[in-house]
Amino acid sequence: MVSEKHVQHIAELADVGIDEAELGTFTHQFNAILEYFDILDRVEGDGQAARNLYNILREDEIEPSLPQEDVLRNAPAKEDGFIKAPRVM
Repeated sequence: MVSEKHVQHIAELADVGIDEAELGTFTHQFNAILEYFDILDRVEGDGQAARNLYNILREDEIEPSLPQEDVLRNAPAKEDGFIKAPRVM
């Protein structure tokens, strides 16, 4: 069972703001999700899917793209012909 302390910790790790009023609701929802996983863990089966599998993906089609100059014109920052983005920490 997940406690409110666990939910606060997970929210901090995910950089999601949860205020005290929402904490109980999120804790309840989190535990409900984990209960569903517990039910799925108890389902027996032979590991084989009961349906036919098929590829729903289309073939790749080469199409012209925008010129690099046009793309970089809209970028807030650029470096060496690329869009420069903030470092992710």
